[in-house]
Amino acid sequence: MQRLLDLPAPAKVNLFLHVVGRRADGYHELQSLFVPLGWHDVIHLELRRDGGLSREDLHASAGLPVNDLCLRAARALQQASGTALGAHIALDKRLPQQAGLGGGSSDAATVLLGLNRLWGLHWPRARLAALAATLGADVPFFLGPGPAWVEGIGERLTPVELPPRELLVVKPPSGVPTAAVFSAPDLPRATPRAVVTEALARLQADPLLRWGGNDLQEVAARLCPDVAQALQRLRDLGLAPRMSGSGSAVFAVLPAGAPAGLEDAARWPAGWTIWRGPTLPRLPLAAW
Repeated sequence: MQRLLDLPAPAKVNLFLHVVGRRADGYHELQSLFVPLGWHDVIHLELRRDGGLSREDLHASAGLPVNDLCLRAARALQQASGTALGAHIALDKRLPQQAGLGGGSSDAATVLLGLNRLWGLHWPRARLAALAATLGADVPFFLGPGPAWVEGIGERLTPVELPPRELLVVKPPSGVPTAAVFSAPDLPRATPRAVVTEALARLQADPLLRWGGNDLQEVAARLCPDVAQALQRLRDLGLAPRMSGSGSAVFAVLPAGAPAGLEDAARWPAGWTIWRGPTLPRLPLAAW
């Protein structure tokens, strides 16, 4: 049995995000296309034979949340499996938080995959995914093979093939209150439903992936002026930007031959996080 694991937990972007309805329980019905990025946190897992679960953040100066998503994932798997083993979880946090990039959900999914191996549980992906769905709507995606068409509240996933594209992702320092975005009276809630085959054909035919939009973007930009500023800065570069998730990160697909240096810190306000790199055709742990 392995005692140590170092595993990636990648970010994702929503190439589009449409709100297509609202359910009786108040949750919003969504359609989206999730694509993983070559940008990730690193999860360090060490076996504990005393059954304890412990957690540290390798870089944060503030104290950890009492019940952060990594620990919740570990506790859920420990309880559901009945294992007597435990683990120490150390997070090397490289992805910005409150970004709409799925970092916390990805961390939780990587913890589930890693502990499944570290504890010798041999659970199939489908069983892990059912547990992941109890932790958060985005967590099951990060247990999948790669890009996925997403429906419902995020629980219905259809794997799709999509060639890699180079993105420029910009994250201003402020975050967006997700609950305020979804509760806004003027949030669009009746975007016509798309058919996956037709939408995917249009996206595959367009190198810049301009089909669709993000229905949360206008409300988020009003609530968080940094989102509006980030969008405008990318437009000023001649790009077609879009917000990911509920923000505050925004991104644009770079055309072939895009000049070097767009990601240089000197181009951007102090405190902004800038990343340039590829989308991924498969998640890093898809073969596990």
